[in-house]
Amino acid sequence: MEESTAETAGTATEPVTELEPVPVAEEEEDNLAGRFLRLEQEQNALLQALPPFGEPVSHVYHPLDYAWEPHCDFVRRYCRTPKRVLFLGMNPGPFGMAQTGVPFGEAWHVREWLRVVGGVKKPPSEHPKRPVLGLTCRRAEVS
Repeated sequence: MEESTAETAGTATEPVTELEPVPVAEEEEDNLAGRFLRLEQEQNALLQALPPFGEPVSHVYHPLDYAWEPHCDFVRRYCRTPKRVLFLGMNPGPFGMAQTGVPFGEAWHVREWLRVVGGVKKPPSEHPKRPVLGLTCRRAEVS
């Protein structure tokens, strides 16, 4: 498989220390994607305020923190009109949303089919057997 520009743009880089504010352009203030991103950021802040898990949980990934760029690109591309959707919860598998920030999105499909781009940072605490490689991840979800 050839390496594309989008693939290189999604390489995981330095660790993220905190959630970055949503960069919302003036023209995006009142559109659906901008409102959705702001709501997600508010909900993510509430999630971050929960007490940490104890043993046996050693690592918790927050893809909306370190994979915010591709997540925003996904929302801005595909959240343009109202839709009847209900997400009861997200299980960001280690080779899907945990890599890309895109719900149910393993790297190849996010990069090549959806054409999502953006940089992915390293989570603050990364499991040695589940490294975050961003859009360059070559593994696929089994489910």
